Formats: sequence, C-alpha cells, structure tokens
Amino acid sequence: MHQATTPILSVLIPMLLVMAGGASAATPTMAANSGPLLGFSTDGAVAQRALEQRFDAQLKADDQRDWMRQMAAEPNQVGSAHDKANAEFMLAKFKEWGWDARIETFDVLYPTLKSHALELVGPTQFSASLKEPAIEGDASSSKTEGGLPPYNVYGADGDVTAELVYVNFGMPDDYKELARHGIDVKGKIVITRYGHGWRGLKPKLAYEHGAVGCLIYSDPHEDGYFAGDPYPKGGWRPADGVQRGSVADMTLYPGDPLTPGVGATANAKRLSVANATTVLKIPVMPISYADAQPLLAALGGPVAPGNWRGALPMTYHIGPGPAKVHLAIASDWTRKPVYDVIATMRGAQAPDQWIVRGNHHDGWVFGAWDPLAGNVAMLAEAKAIGALVKTGWRPARTLVYASWDGEEPGLIGSTEWVETHADELKQKAVLYLNTDTNTRGFLSAEGSHSLQHLINQVAADVRDPETGVSVQQRLRAALQVEGFDDSANEESKRVAKLAASGADLPIGGLGSGSDYSAFLQHLGIASINLGYGGEDQQGGVYHSNYDTFEHYERFGDPGFVYGVALAQTAGRIVLRASDAAVLPLRFGDVADTVAHYSDEVHKLADSERERSVALDHLLQIDAFKLSADPTEVSIAPPHEDEVPYIDFAPLDNALVRLKRSSKDYDAAYAAAAASGLDVSASQRRQVNALLQGMEQMFLDAKGLPGRPWFQHFIYAPGMTTGYGVKTLPGVREAIEERRWEEASREVVRTAAVLDAYSARMEQAKAALK
Repeated sequence: MHQATTPILSVLIPMLLVMAGGASAATPTMAANSGPLLGFSTDGAVAQRALEQRFDAQLKADDQRDWMRQMAAEPNQVGSAHDKANAEFMLAKFKEWGWDARIETFDVLYPTLKSHALELVGPTQFSASLKEPAIEGDASSSKTEGGLPPYNVYGADGDVTAELVYVNFGMPDDYKELARHGIDVKGKIVITRYGHGWRGLKPKLAYEHGAVGCLIYSDPHEDGYFAGDPYPKGGWRPADGVQRGSVADMTLYPGDPLTPGVGATANAKRLSVANATTVLKIPVMPISYADAQPLLAALGGPVAPGNWRGALPMTYHIGPGPAKVHLAIASDWTRKPVYDVIATMRGAQAPDQWIVRGNHHDGWVFGAWDPLAGNVAMLAEAKAIGALVKTGWRPARTLVYASWDGEEPGLIGSTEWVETHADELKQKAVLYLNTDTNTRGFLSAEGSHSLQHLINQVAADVRDPETGVSVQQRLRAALQVEGFDDSANEESKRVAKLAASGADLPIGGLGSGSDYSAFLQHLGIASINLGYGGEDQQGGVYHSNYDTFEHYERFGDPGFVYGVALAQTAGRIVLRASDAAVLPLRFGDVADTVAHYSDEVHKLADSERERSVALDHLLQIDAFKLSADPTEVSIAPPHEDEVPYIDFAPLDNALVRLKRSSKDYDAAYAAAAASGLDVSASQRRQVNALLQGMEQMFLDAKGLPGRPWFQHFIYAPGMTTGYGVKTLPGVREAIEERRWEEASREVVRTAAVLDAYSARMEQAKAALK
C-alpha cells in the first residue's frame, strides 16, 4: 500500500551508474566509524560487528531475485489461490531455516468486483474500457486469470447518472476554490486526479460535499509521459495503466471494517456492513488517463486554474457538465481469509522481550515492487539469521518475523494480529520494524525518534552499492545539495545544515500507509519504517497490472543490490535491538523533535490569527470583488471568526521537563557505557523493562478526538492527509480546523502524555544508576 516516498529527501539526485553484474554475494559493510555502539559495551560492540559480518555473508541477491520471480508469477491479491500459495511457500522456508513458524488466519470483509461500467452519455457517447492490456515484452502482464479488474475496494455499490465536475486533486482547498467559482458538486459525479493526498479522502470529501459518485484517474503529469517515457520504453505509467487501491476511511481505524478494535477471529462480534463507518457511501472507480481524457474533454464551464491543469493535450475545464456520465458498480460483499505467516526465534536471555519485523506479501495484482521487493529482503534476513543460529549463536531477545496478508485493502493482516495479541504485545514488544516497497537510491527512514540514533549508526555501517560510501554519507551529501538549491524551502535548508554539521540525520514521523500503524498508533510500540528509493521508475506502475517482475528488474532494482542493502540495514537493526545489553534508545532526539513540533503548532496558531485579520481587512475593502474579472464568477471567501490566544503553558512546561529528563537519562546512560555497562543483571532487567514500555506513555486511552482507535499523541495520520503524518495531532488538527476550545483541551492532554513519558524516563535513569 505504501507508495515509496523519501520524507527526508524531496528532490532526486541525478542517476548514478548501477553496479555491474548480479551482485550474487553481499556487499561488504563500511568500517566502524560511528562511535560507541548504542546499547553495547566496547567488547560487546566488537563482537556485534563481527556477527553482522557473518550475517552479511549469508545475503545473496540471487535468492531475492528467485523468490520474487516465484511470488510475483501470478495475481496475488487477498482471496487468490496464489496469495495462499505464497503464504505456504514462506511457511516452508521459515521452517527450513530453523524458525518456529505458523500461519494465523483471519476472516475479513473483502468485497470483490462483480461488474462495473462507465459511460459518457452526453453530449457525446463514449464507453470506458476499464482494462489494462498486456505490454509487449512483459510476459507477466498477460497472466490476468485469477486477478481482479481495476477497482477501489470499500467504495459503495451504485448505479448513478449525473453531470460531471472536475475537482482537481479533490482535497479541501480544491472545494474552497470551487466555491469561489460558485460551483457546487451536490448531485454530481466528480472526477479527481491521483496525488496530493490519500485516495480514500477524495471520495469521502466528495460525499461530504453532496456528490453521488467519484472517479479517480492518473494524470500523466504525475506519473505518466510528463514524468518520463511510459512503459515499456521507460518505466512510467502507460495510457491504460490504472491505480487500484483501498478507499476505506482509515483515518478512523484500519483493519477489517467489521471488527474495529478486536481481531477478526472466527467468533468475533462483527458490525453489519451498513454500520461499518469506514465503508464509503458512494460508488468510486479508478480509471486510466486514456479513459479519463474523453470525459474531461467533454466538460464545459470555467477553464481550470493553472495549478489544476494536468498534462493531457487539451484545455482543462471544471464543469459542471455538459458532460454527463453513467457510473455503475456491483461487488461481492463476502468475507475472505487472510494468511499471516508468523515465524519466531526464541531469545536465549530475554525471551519475553520481542523484536517484531514485518512486511506484507499481498499485492493488487502481481505486486513485485509493492510489496515483494521488501518481503524478499525480509526473507533474506530470516535465512541469514537461521544460518547464524545453526552455528551456535542465538538472539538474546525473541525475534518475531511476520509476512502480513491483507495490507493493500487496509492494513488488515497486521491490524487483526495486533488487536488479537494486544495484551501480550504491550507487555513484550520492544520494537516493530517495517518495510514495504524498495528500489535503488537513497535510504528513507521514518519512526519513533528514540530510535533515531540507532538508525544513524546502522546507516553509517552499511555501504551504498552504487557509490561505495556509507548510505548515511550518501544521504548526507544529497540533503546538502537539496538545501543548496534555489527552490529549497526552509525545512530543506534546516535539514541541510544538520547534515553539513555531521550531526545525526533526522528521521521522519510516521503517519499511515503500511503495517506499522497498529503497532505504533494503537499500542504504542516504538516503530521504524525503512526503504530505499529515489532513482527508480516504479511510481508509474503503482497498484497496476504492470507492477511485475519484468518491470521491477528493469526499472526498480537491477541486480537486486538494494535488496541486499535493505536486508543489511533492517537486519542490523534487528540484531542490535536483540542483543544490546541496554535497549538502544536515546531520548535527547525525542525532546528535540517534540520541541520542534511544539514550535510549529505555536506558529500555526499565530499564522491563523494573522490570516484571519488580513482576510477581514480584504473583505472590508471589497478587495476580492474589485480584483476579480467581472466577466467570470468569483465569490469572496467567507468571513472567519477571530482567533483567540491559546494557552500553551501546559505544553511548554511539559517540554521543559522532557528536555531535562532526556538529558539526565542520556547522561546516565553515557556514564554507564563509559564503565562498560557494568551494572547488575537485576538493574539491567529493570532498566530494559522500563524502556520497553516507553512509547506507550505517549498514548491516551480515550484516543484522538473523533477517532478513539488512534491513541498516540505525537504521531498520527492526518484526517485530511491520510498517509501523511500529523505531529502533535490533537493540538495541530484542532487549530487547523479552527476548533479553539478543543485545541485548548488537547494542549492539556498532550502535556499529560509528555509528563508520563518524562516520569518513566526518570525511573529508567534512577534504575541505571
């Protein structure tokens, strides 16, 4: 599900040469250059790096290529025969490598398409093909038997005919722009392009504005011929390519729509489909730009604003009409099984502390890039760990490797497993490490900021297969180049300065879009999401029939050398988290990051106040009317209420304590490390038990306003961004939505979780001494 992003690196660096050959052996790692290894004594660090060299020696690019070729050989969506076959294949492999493995099955709502049709019925006639033909030279693209046609899962059934309105990306600001033109979508079918927001928000917002249907198309401006040569000449989206995807309202809760908060086991209490709040109320259909162009060309009304225009060879109009569209969809609303493959390697010293590593295995069709590129890297790690165990080594903590099913329709397999095992996970899980897509390019890392230093130390010890320097050094250079660019924004410049200083590179916060969500945002388990990318041409086949082995081998990661790099990176994090004498967390990074988020919400409130004052002045002098073209409809924006001053004192005071407590803990850890972590076994157990539950202190059991499933008060997916993270979400979203009393309440609630976090950290510091 997670489309590859680079949250730290937002511009692409010119493509470098890919290493020649198949890279059948692991790429050697960098010499240790990252200082004392977090969580280890000096002697322990030497032994750990020796172990990691042995781990690397087991990683073979050819293994990943062979596994991907097999697992992407047929359509691989939930409910397909090949999806189950892949689960059974992995189960056998885990057992072969010495893991204790099983398949856990959940019974979930997964509607599949029975019929669909899309026609332009006026002023001209056109019937959309709604198909993705085979591509010459890509044998997989013709193997559609057992697959599903393009559709958006969890959109409603329906048969509607109405005028069409173009709504750009279909985000809140786009509806404000429509209102300025006097255009209402009530009773209309909207057509919106993919991008600038999660797909599920587009039909949700359309419904909230009164639309009766929603079409979502891929404009070539975003990932087609405007970006580069279409497939098969290049890797970008061909004219008939369609992006499938879920439109369940996952901003409320992910997982099976019928079992919110509980695992979808055989005896689980279930909602009716009608009462499932994440299932949409209007029909939704994804289409190609070949099918979209005749519909858009038939629109009249105002010419679309400049930033609404895509790359199709035509003038973009908004409507409504005269284009009139008939849209019909019918689905099979039955439950289907999902198969989670769970493999365990019991820890020798602390078996009740778990390091959980996951990647999903279900795709929309073949799913070579999304998700199998990450899944085969995870399998490579499991094979290498199994080989280490056969030589006599065992992990200190228990390792749990999971290949999730049902991620694509809504993070289902991971969410149902987490909800089923919630109590045990809260007591035992130390870390969840997620991957998903992976290609050639730069390391991207998002996650809990207590893990930021661990990620940086690992990145300094993994060699980039294209340049020979560490992946951290390469990313550090790229960030400085990005910040130097004339178009760089203030955040890019800030990060560039950090990169130039030699300080740790910042990691991004986690929103949603992959399987970490239930671990982090529901249970409060410290989490990481990793991947490489930025030099690929995979985005154009995202969630389409063309995400094939053939496409990936040409345009994703030729030679699978970044698959090896991902296994090295994730594997090191797993091994270090497993074997560290003291869990490898550093809290100054948390305090610095939360302080930055707090500064942002302070400035957000001030900017909203300044904007309201400026708007009031413009309305008073009739500026919008006087500046508008009198031959066109132009309506002034509505008046906004005055913005009150929010009392941020509870948050500010909690931050003072957080900074002090984190500084004290990090100093206590440094002192203990300087003495070789020479603390008693009972002290170590006490410290690690406290650290294991640290992230849970960021939870409030009542959850975020309007969505109690999401309980984390530092990171959450945004209600109007979907995948995109909202940091300090209770406060930030209340300000953005101008709910001032709620904002004041959320300041107090956020301060309370920060104080709880500080209090537990203070306990850990005392135990360490």
